[in-house]
Amino acid sequence: MARRVALLVLPRVIALDYSIAINILGEQRGYELFTGGEAGHAGPEDGVVIVPSHPLSAVEEADVVVVPGFGDPHIPPPEPFLDAIARSAERGATVVGVCTGTFALAASGITADRQVTTHWRYTAHLQELFPRTKVVENVLHIQDGNLLTSAGAGAAIDLCLHLIRTDFGVDAELAAGRDIVAGPARPGPQPQYLDVLTPPDADLSDTRGWALQRIAEPLTVDQLARHSAMSRRTFIRRFREETGLPPMRWLTLQRILVARRLLETSDWSVDRIADAAGMGTAANFRVIFRRETGSLPSDYRRAHRR
Repeated sequence: MARRVALLVLPRVIALDYSIAINILGEQRGYELFTGGEAGHAGPEDGVVIVPSHPLSAVEEADVVVVPGFGDPHIPPPEPFLDAIARSAERGATVVGVCTGTFALAASGITADRQVTTHWRYTAHLQELFPRTKVVENVLHIQDGNLLTSAGAGAAIDLCLHLIRTDFGVDAELAAGRDIVAGPARPGPQPQYLDVLTPPDADLSDTRGWALQRIAEPLTVDQLARHSAMSRRTFIRRFREETGLPPMRWLTLQRILVARRLLETSDWSVDRIADAAGMGTAANFRVIFRRETGSLPSDYRRAHRR
């Protein structure tokens, strides 16, 4: 059965955030997407007026509620929208806040003592307005239970792909990425911005490719640095400049992608997958996989097996 996805058409909705969600999620097989709102509350913002396809009451039937960014986020949306968001979270629906859409989630009362993020320009303001909310700065997106929030438009793409991966697996995420000419979702903890521009001669793509070809091997930072013909310290610094992540954190995320795909598409045992993904023993694999995905390998396989 398709998962119903409601895209809220808030007053002052930002057309770019809205269009990213509707184009990526609306094309995903397995989702039944509709837009919900109230007549006369749909803008304009950026000179665009968006007319919802369904009344706001239809949001009560959604499995996923997506709240795009909106202008003047210090002014909360009307109470009916906030009530719809709060009721959705209370009944267990996945609630997604894109960019300043996180302000609507916070105004509804569902982010108290929960971790969220938003565009870097607004993180301090969000924390000031909602002191009980745990605002995480300078990450692309973050998940806390049934709440998912992201930074700006670029991070919204990553969040939509992350949602597809969570619901339908890695292959579905990669297919959605190909449709919009985007790579796999960037990891949520990656910074929204880097303070140091990547030097033009610091391209470590060859070393990353070399590592991916040897993903089953117990690679170390020293091995990667030697391949790149750099000192350990220089290599770590340059790697962070290019990817926003430490080398071993990046490698762990690549191993998780390999493991996800094998769980989805093969009959291999957990021991064999652990070995192929370079995670050592099955016990070690289970610990790492659960830490990174929130589920055990066996549970993930049952949910996503082709």
